[in-house]
Order: sequence, then structure tokens, then C-alpha cells
Amino acid sequence: MKLLNTYTLEIKKSKFLAFYYEVNSKEDVDFVLENLKKEHKKARHIPYSYKIGSLVRKSDDKEPSGTAGLPIYNLIELNNLDNCLIAIVRYFGGIKLGSGGLLRAYANCTKEVIKR
Repeated sequence: MKLLNTYTLEIKKSKFLAFYYEVNSKEDVDFVLENLKKEHKKARHIPYSYKIGSLVRKSDDKEPSGTAGLPIYNLIELNNLDNCLIAIVRYFGGIKLGSGGLLRAYANCTKEVIKR
């Protein structure tokens, strides 16, 4: 596995840290997610999506359903990416963003981390 890129976005005091990895197996994904959880113990959520051939998984990690994992996955598909994991660490800033705000934040983070 290899870290290809990172991107940080701040919205209403919430911090979103996006990580874009090249991965080759479910074990790579598990290893990366475990390390992100250890490194970012105070983060409220770490939603992600990955695609390795036909193996596809996404998680909202306790964000409202469909606001995090799905927008990340949609951009992986739109950009024809494979063997990739995009995980976004969110530190909650105390101001609720609402479903639309969350969806936009996760989508924008994903767009930026892919394009850089």
C-alpha cells in the first residue's frame, strides 16, 4: 500500500482530513484504517470507500446514512479508479453541518484528494 495524496478542509470548525491510498488487498485496507484510528484517536468519524477489482466497500462510520461513504465511492467510480482507498478523518467542530453539508464536504474532500 502507498499513500498517494492528502487534503485538508475546514468547514464551520469541523476538520476533514482526506487520505488517498493505493491498496492491493483487504488486508492493506484493514492495516491503513487501523493506523488512522490509532493516529487520530480524537476523531469523531473515519468514513471510507475502497475498490479493489470487484471488491467494493463503503462506510459512513456513524455519519448519517449516505452522507459519507457513498459520495466517496461515487467519485472513485466517476474517475475510474481501482486499487484505491479513500478515507476521510473528521474532527467535529461543534456545529452540525446537516446532511447536505456533510455530503458536500465529503464529496469536495474526495474530489480534491483525487485531483492533486
